[in-house]
Amino acid sequence: MNAASDLCFFTSSDGDLAYRDTGAGDPVVLLHSGFVDHRVFEAQIPALAAGYRVIAPDVRGHGASANATRPFRWADDLAALLRHLDAGPAVLVGVSMGGAIATDTVLEYPELVRAVVVSGAATSEFEYTDPWVRQVQAEQARALGAGDVEGWVTAFLRFVPGEHRTLDDVDPAVLARLREMALGTLAKHTPDEENHHVPMTGTWSRVPKIDVPVLTVNGALDAPDLIAEAERLARTVPDGRSTTVEGTAHYPNMERPEAFDEIVSGFLRSL
Repeated sequence: MNAASDLCFFTSSDGDLAYRDTGAGDPVVLLHSGFVDHRVFEAQIPALAAGYRVIAPDVRGHGASANATRPFRWADDLAALLRHLDAGPAVLVGVSMGGAIATDTVLEYPELVRAVVVSGAATSEFEYTDPWVRQVQAEQARALGAGDVEGWVTAFLRFVPGEHRTLDDVDPAVLARLREMALGTLAKHTPDEENHHVPMTGTWSRVPKIDVPVLTVNGALDAPDLIAEAERLARTVPDGRSTTVEGTAHYPNMERPEAFDEIVSGFLRSL
């Protein structure tokens, strides 16, 4: 499933966007976290494709998708892809940045969304206040500013175990996969590159109007402020629920794929 030949490309208004499209049935869209690509869902794609049409894009500027050359919004890119594939309304399943994309998309394009699963995310209007996370983010920024790619990746991988574990507590294969994807995405960009992403604003005032089922899935060892924000999302929407995956932090789908897949599959069966 990692072969380049498995990728399809959608010619957007600003370059080609890559995606996987496999399986048949009701569409489920898997939206990856920041700095990586669709291979974050290596365990979920075949499991879900047994009963659903699974679409797993590389977000603009990530993986095999084009970088932005002008202003763009995540939700607009995803909406254009779903319309191109005639794949709405779809269930959106997102991890971290992908979860924020899912929430932004249901706010902007409710007609294209049947339900939402967010893992380690809420809306895109979130800033960490946790001191440990802020420290790691500062280390990433310092490394990037100094052109220290290895230092940046080392800091990036600290989010996998979270504050209360070490890298030794994580399956080395998970770390290797994240490292490979992050280096690939980082190589697509330059330090002085302009950030064309246009953030959405006023999202929380619109969250109570989300009229599709929403599930938040949090790694129990993830940052406390992020867990609280995800649970706030579940409480604020009319049809929201929240669950926790023990023994994981920011990537429950990679560390405990069987548990994550069962949670998502159970949610899909309930729709």
